[in-house]
Amino acid sequence: MRLCALILFVGTVSVVESCGPGRGVGRRRGSRKLTPLVFKQHVPNVPENTLTASGVAEGRIDRNDTRFNDLVPNYNDDINFKDEEGTGADRLMTQRCKEKLNTLAISVMNMWPGVKLFVTEGWDEERYHTPDSLHYEGRAVDITTSDRDRSKYGMLARLAVEAGFDWVYYESRSHIHCSVKLESAQGAKYGGCFPGESTVLTSTGVHRKLSDLQIGEKILSRDPSTTELTFSEVILFLDYDASQKREFLEITLASNRTLVITPNHLVQKDTLEGYRTVFAQSIQLGDNLLVSVSNNKIVRDRVIKLSATLRTGVYAPLTRTGTLVVNDVVVSCYATVDSQWLAHWVFWPLRWAWNVKKGVGRAWYVVSRPFGAWSEQSLEVTKQSDTGVHWYAKLLYSTAQYLIPTHLSN
Repeated sequence: MRLCALILFVGTVSVVESCGPGRGVGRRRGSRKLTPLVFKQHVPNVPENTLTASGVAEGRIDRNDTRFNDLVPNYNDDINFKDEEGTGADRLMTQRCKEKLNTLAISVMNMWPGVKLFVTEGWDEERYHTPDSLHYEGRAVDITTSDRDRSKYGMLARLAVEAGFDWVYYESRSHIHCSVKLESAQGAKYGGCFPGESTVLTSTGVHRKLSDLQIGEKILSRDPSTTELTFSEVILFLDYDASQKREFLEITLASNRTLVITPNHLVQKDTLEGYRTVFAQSIQLGDNLLVSVSNNKIVRDRVIKLSATLRTGVYAPLTRTGTLVVNDVVVSCYATVDSQWLAHWVFWPLRWAWNVKKGVGRAWYVVSRPFGAWSEQSLEVTKQSDTGVHWYAKLLYSTAQYLIPTHLSN
């Protein structure tokens, strides 16, 4: 246990923002002077509906929508709500938005004693905004200070960034716009994955959807020691949930191949110095990924399009080699830690347990069939039974939080 903790401590030094909300493990926030945002500036410096900001819009929520039950009212006495409709709509928001807003309210009172945070617009059921507005989902608020002092708005925006809002925009002279990621993105903090319709090639020559893949099946992967393509057993799923909706990055290649993957998952990028594993979110137009054109040949393929998409179903198979080929693209089994070697080492106990299981199965077959010969097929494939993130992945994440007591925006 101490060995795993030590390994994770080293690895999390390079961890960046995960596919879930927040700044990620290992980023320390030292004391520094806060710089106000300027008019029309937004942080981060990308459009609101990109994955590195608040992500794609899921769709408008009305009072008859089942998702309406996920919105929670905010009755914080330290926040004033305009509520011009008189329906309490401005108080309704997602739990994540509520948490960030309450954190910001404290910062406002500390910065300007006697002044409160003022919410002028929250959840919108009147269709006042553009069709893809996050106000319709309770994921966005427009804010000012209670004294309506516009000289404070630049610093208010900076405080909103520090409070953990995923996108902050000094939108107009009259308010600051803030928004957050989907609640479902919280489930992605333990790792990365693929949607269920993504396919892998099995050793039987069949292309199988990840949603149909079973433990024990051999799928095409890349051997890290030889860099050659090989078929490797699926020993378990690090994440498996057919019903969970999550934000993915859709990468389109020049060959018209498409890889749909969570932003913090590792992919194998081809460079002048050779291939290296990088986070999917760091891929840019013109980069080259490694793709399989046959069972024994790998070529480079250029990225021509990047976009965000919402998909239902998350699957993260773990193979013996620590790699797999998804939709013909060579990728890692790992996420969150920016090192294929380190991640593969940390997950060694799971591979060891699988070897023990196979050894026991082999011995049992020999004992029960004294005149038979054990074969690879004697260890039957099994359907994944548990839903959610594997306990070992959760343990590693918790260990990282314990070892590195940084501020996490979760």
